[in-house]
Amino acid sequence: MTKFRSRIKPRNEIDVRAGGFSLPRDVGLHSRDLVVGVALAALGLILLAGQAIAGQADIVGVEASQSSDKSWRFSVTVKHDDAGWDHYADKWAVFAPDGTMLGERVLAHPHDNEQPFTRSQSGILIDEAINVVTVKAHDKVHGWGSDAFTYELKR
Repeated sequence: MTKFRSRIKPRNEIDVRAGGFSLPRDVGLHSRDLVVGVALAALGLILLAGQAIAGQADIVGVEASQSSDKSWRFSVTVKHDDAGWDHYADKWAVFAPDGTMLGERVLAHPHDNEQPFTRSQSGILIDEAINVVTVKAHDKVHGWGSDAFTYELKR
């Protein structure tokens, strides 16, 4: 004799179709709790996406000139989708071919409404044997950008 199994769930269980299992009715899962949990998860994803959207800081232009004292003045144009004080381009720097930092310009505040922006730094000392430098931008979340700007020094 074959036993017949009913597909009707007993009244003390809730069928959760997506997962294919049943939850007891007394688990305390209320629709309000579910809505709050989903809302908090969505808010977390939005905040993370905002940081990801800003991306890395990019150097889009460099000008340099040598002064009479043989030091260099760099004017660097940076583009970054600054997103307030927690995620903004916070500096740029000039590097020798061997990776040594020759000078940097610290950016003290976000430039949310000024993109791209140019800032200068003078007094950068560069050995006469160096003819090419690399300029990189840095932001508070991603660190140094992967796109470096190579600049040939004109003496």
